[in-house]
Amino acid sequence: MHSQTLLKPDGRNLTLYSRSPIAAGITAPSPSSDPVQANPHLRWHPLRGEWVAYASHRQGRTFMPPPEYNPLAPTKNPQFPTELPEGNYDIAVFENRFPSLIPSAADSPREIVDTVPANGACEVVVFTQDPQAALSSLPLDHIELLFQVWGDRTQAISQHSQIQYVLPFENKGVEVGVTLHHPHGQIYAYPFVPPVPARMGECQQEHYQQHQRGLLEDLIQAEIEDNQRILYRDEWAIAFVPVCARYAYEVWIAPIQPVATFLDLTSEQRASLARALKTVTLKYDGLWQRPFPYLMAWFQAPVNGEAHPEWHLHAQFYPPYRTSDRLKYLAGTELAAGMFANDALPEEKAKELQAVTVELEQVTPV
Repeated sequence: MHSQTLLKPDGRNLTLYSRSPIAAGITAPSPSSDPVQANPHLRWHPLRGEWVAYASHRQGRTFMPPPEYNPLAPTKNPQFPTELPEGNYDIAVFENRFPSLIPSAADSPREIVDTVPANGACEVVVFTQDPQAALSSLPLDHIELLFQVWGDRTQAISQHSQIQYVLPFENKGVEVGVTLHHPHGQIYAYPFVPPVPARMGECQQEHYQQHQRGLLEDLIQAEIEDNQRILYRDEWAIAFVPVCARYAYEVWIAPIQPVATFLDLTSEQRASLARALKTVTLKYDGLWQRPFPYLMAWFQAPVNGEAHPEWHLHAQFYPPYRTSDRLKYLAGTELAAGMFANDALPEEKAKELQAVTVELEQVTPV
């Protein structure tokens, strides 16, 4: 992996990543030279026992720009700069200009509930320079690079003492709220472990203490033995519709042998996870006969300086569709009670995805 970190005119960092050397002399552009004016804060929700972020400046963020102005494409006209420069690189990461969390947040307002500065980080990960591409269309070694990038960003962001958890994710499709169509994801880094991964950690810790094995490790072995819902499997990685899926077409991807974070992946695991990720996204698109919308979230161990043998890095895909063309939005029981009601059995959805033929390119060993 080759990388180069640049400073934008507005003071934000931009890091370019590539499978080949990056030429010197690249200058980082920015749509504006004005420094980021953001000071988000957190308010405590006493009935839910969790923090809520407030970032009113995000109301001014770019929303559904016309195709001729793509802020995530390389700059063509210096008079109309975008977020990215021209040059020979594969993936770019920059600090979000409209962050919900920022390292320098300070002086939270006084309210009738506890408030604290929203000290964290929000980064945008541009997967490719090609605005027409998607994860499903990228070469396997490009996707392997993405896993390295997620690991590098996890390491870099966790150097901030206040950061406790780093979450890479991708929202794909207007159905899940995407406002920019260029293929990209985001990384949110929190000053606490958010409720969902916190609960995952509690369950994994309890299982590990009882069995000295990982909870997801055991579930994966059970899925392999059951052999009903597997979409991809090789020696190092697996993709499957979990037996406990809350969404129709929900899919999980994981290394078969547990690792805590992206930093712990071996080269073999990264290569296999790339094949699993491309297989799943190709199956989604093949099933739908057009780009398939989803939220993809990668869950890893907290970055609090402690060992986490109980944790198992993995992705969860949450598509919004039912079994027909009707959209499946979260409704009363999901949003109010927190109990999901799935209209379709995981085995049925797994069979539909298994029936989609996928061909991956052959990778020549180096």
